Amino acid sequence: MAEPRFQKRTVFLIVYLVFAVLPIYWMINMSFKTNEEILASFTLLPKHFTWANYKLIFTDVSWYSGYINSLIYVAINTVISLLVALPAAYAFSRYSFLGDKHLFFWLLTNRMTPPAVFLLPFFQLYTTLGLMDTHFAVAMAHLVFNVPLAVWILEGFMSGIPREIDETAYIDGYSFPRFFLTIFVPLIKAGIGVAAFFCFMFSWVELLLARTLTSVNAKPIVAVMTRTVSASGMDWATLAAAGTLTIVPGAIVIWFVRHYIAKGFAMGRV
Repeated sequence: MAEPRFQKRTVFLIVYLVFAVLPIYWMINMSFKTNEEILASFTLLPKHFTWANYKLIFTDVSWYSGYINSLIYVAINTVISLLVALPAAYAFSRYSFLGDKHLFFWLLTNRMTPPAVFLLPFFQLYTTLGLMDTHFAVAMAHLVFNVPLAVWILEGFMSGIPREIDETAYIDGYSFPRFFLTIFVPLIKAGIGVAAFFCFMFSWVELLLARTLTSVNAKPIVAVMTRTVSASGMDWATLAAAGTLTIVPGAIVIWFVRHYIAKGFAMGRV
C-alpha cells in the first residue's frame, strides 16, 4: 500500500510543480522573443532569440529607474517596519495592559483593509506636507499594512520564548536594551527573517498606493510597466522581460531567508 501512495504523491507533486512553474517559464520564454513572434505563433522556445527587450530596460532610464525606486522605498519600509514592530510585538507578548487585545485586533484590521480606503487621506496629507513623489512617502504609506503583519508574526515567535530568560537577564544585571539586542533578538532571528520577507514582498507588489503617490522621481516599476500599453497595442516582449526582472529581487530575498521561512511556518504565526 505504501508504494502506490508514494506514486500518487509523486504524481501530484509533479503536476503541481508544472502548474506553478509554467507561467514563470512562459513569461521568461516570451521575454526572449519579438512581438511579431509572440503574436504569430505558439512556440515552446524562441525561434529568433533576442536580448533586445532586456537591453531596452537596462539602457532606458525610465525603465531601470523604476526598479531602483522600488528597491529604495521597499528597503526603507522593511527596515522601519521591523524597527517599529519589534518593540510593539515584545509589549504584546510580555505585558498585559488595558485594551491590549482590542489594540492588537485593530492592528490586524489595518492589514485586512483595502489600500483604496487609505488612498485619499494619504494623498491629501502628502500633498499638504509636500511629500508627494518621494520614496519616503510610499514607504510610510506601506507601514499601515506591513507593521501589523510584522507585529503579528513576531508576537507569535516572542510568545514561544520563556519569560524566565527575561528574568534571568535582569538578575544578571542586563539593561533592557542590552538584553533585547544581545539575547532576545538572536533568539527570534527566524521570526525577524520571516517578517522581513513578507514586508518586502507585500511592499514590492503593491501597486495602487505606489502608483498614486508618485509621478516621476519615485515612480515604481509596477507603474512603469503600464507604459507597454499604447495605441499600437501591447508590447508583450518588453512587458515579459520587465516581469521576469521583477522576480529577481524576491528570489534573492527568499534565498537569504529560506531557512528562516521554513522555521516560520513551523514555529510562528505564518
